[in-house]
Amino acid sequence: MIQSASRLFDCITVSSVVLVLSQKALFKVYTLFFAVLLGVAAVLINYYATSHIDFYSAYYKAALGFRLLPRNGPTLWLGMAVVQLLFGMGYVVLLNLQSVFAALMVLDIMIPLLGLIIELPVDVRQLVAVASGLALALNTAVCLALKLKWFYYSCRYVYLLVRHMYRIYGLQLLVEDTWKRIRFPDVLRVFWLTRMTVQAIILVYVVKVVRHESGDHSYLTWDVFWDLFSNLIISGCDSMLTVLGMSAVISSIAHYLGLSILAFIGSTEEEDKRLGFVAPVLFFILALQTGLSGLDPEERLVRLSRNMCLLLTAILHFIHGMTDPVLMSLSASHVSSFRRHFPVLLVSLCLFVLPVVLSYALWHHYALNTWLFAVTAFCVELCLKVVVSLTVYGLFMVDGYYNVLWEKLDDYVYYVRSMGSIIEFVFGVIMFGNGAYTMMFEAGSKIRACMMCLHAYFNIYLQAKNGWKTFINRRTAVKKINSLPEVKGDQLRDIEDVCAICYQEFATSARITPCQHYFHALCLRKWLYIQDTCPMCHQKVYIEEEVRDKAPFSNNNGYMAPGGDLGQFAAPGGAEDEAAAGGAEPENELLEDNDSIEYDEDEWGTQNRETPIEEDYINDDTDSNGD
Repeated sequence: MIQSASRLFDCITVSSVVLVLSQKALFKVYTLFFAVLLGVAAVLINYYATSHIDFYSAYYKAALGFRLLPRNGPTLWLGMAVVQLLFGMGYVVLLNLQSVFAALMVLDIMIPLLGLIIELPVDVRQLVAVASGLALALNTAVCLALKLKWFYYSCRYVYLLVRHMYRIYGLQLLVEDTWKRIRFPDVLRVFWLTRMTVQAIILVYVVKVVRHESGDHSYLTWDVFWDLFSNLIISGCDSMLTVLGMSAVISSIAHYLGLSILAFIGSTEEEDKRLGFVAPVLFFILALQTGLSGLDPEERLVRLSRNMCLLLTAILHFIHGMTDPVLMSLSASHVSSFRRHFPVLLVSLCLFVLPVVLSYALWHHYALNTWLFAVTAFCVELCLKVVVSLTVYGLFMVDGYYNVLWEKLDDYVYYVRSMGSIIEFVFGVIMFGNGAYTMMFEAGSKIRACMMCLHAYFNIYLQAKNGWKTFINRRTAVKKINSLPEVKGDQLRDIEDVCAICYQEFATSARITPCQHYFHALCLRKWLYIQDTCPMCHQKVYIEEEVRDKAPFSNNNGYMAPGGDLGQFAAPGGAEDEAAAGGAEPENELLEDNDSIEYDEDEWGTQNRETPIEEDYINDDTDSNGD
């Protein structure tokens, strides 16, 4: 027990030292490691060849059952000489030995083969091989001892650098930098793929040998191939390390899948490239919840397939989140090109069809349980979200086709999206109940409890809170819009200006804010959903009868009516005639577009003969506090 703990501590220490090394130093460490491996391989080949191989026998049967050709001995030891020469050259190159020592080491590796050529006795040949190995080991130890000083200074430099980064930037940035520097997902991905490849080669070879011995010389059938694939997948998640490796492979697949879909639908959003991060995290969480690596092989394969179904539905939900903004932007911008709409509509159609096909296939082969209920709920929810997105897309396309102001469009869009949000909230509650039942009666775990808490907070509480906030904002905005004065008829024609939000003319009516600016009711309502201030002067939109009655009316270009009555709109030409007759500048001259001009506080107060804008805000706050 003590020895195993000591070995574990030594492994952790060596791994930590290797982890903090720089890329250049790490490359040197691996170079020395492979040089040692080549030296050990050369020594073992020399000893085994001089002790066990008879070069003048008819055949030599290897451990795996192959017969080495050619049959004569001189050609065989000549081939071994080439192999040892290559090992020796690799050894001296990796250790960067001088020319004299390099020649001596290569000669040292080749000497045992000389005993085979001159047919020395077996004992003498073994003695020569041992002496050659000791000389090679001594040279390796001397080279490593000379490199020890460099290794110490490299470790010390990295230690000081890590301590400096920790003190200045903190632990989080240090971990992120180390994660990027060592490329941990790439290491896991290479480890898992290499392990699967080696196991596949061994399994295929064993199956071929067994079938050959049984007299079956046919190719691999589908059943045999499926058994091999199942065994590989089962062994690919038999430990936590292999689960991490499989997560890294899923990350790479999901990343390129997301990039392909983004390129297909023509999206350039950087935030939509997170599928390569979300998919492996979900897979790893599902593996932890179900205890995937600790299950029996057959049960592990079943559980893995179920987790992959849940992961597939989650990926489809994420893809819908990528396509929905593109779909809305195309419909709202009234792009008429069919080639631009077709990819997004095709992806949306696939997002509707795939969940239906998956649900049908699962219900056709499996009985109802909590897992099947969860997958079906996710699929139905995705189909409804796609229907909501396509419905909103259709409303915007109809609005763009008729090219007429559709005042009820915003309400219809809100109703459709509200129904979608309500359905999504209901499904969130249902999934929470399904998870609670699973935890209490089937497979309870701390990780599942934590995930349920996160689900309850993000998918239920926050969604309900945001939905209620949106509803209150809309109701408040509608109430304020209805309380604002409305201008119609002749008064509307006397304005001779456009809405400062949409830059369109006033066709039927306009709403006037307490600060005496006017907008379309629909435009102002959309603005008030975001913030409760006037788009022109950023004063609060509130109704106070005394202030509204006393405030003079001014149009969006800064012109003020002399009488100050809402029912009296002076034409712009009247003010210019008065200024020309009196020989003085008008009290409030026509200004340029308010959106492109920035005023000083003093200039603002001088032009309007009023107090500076800061005093207005102070008075507003004082009045509101007084009430």
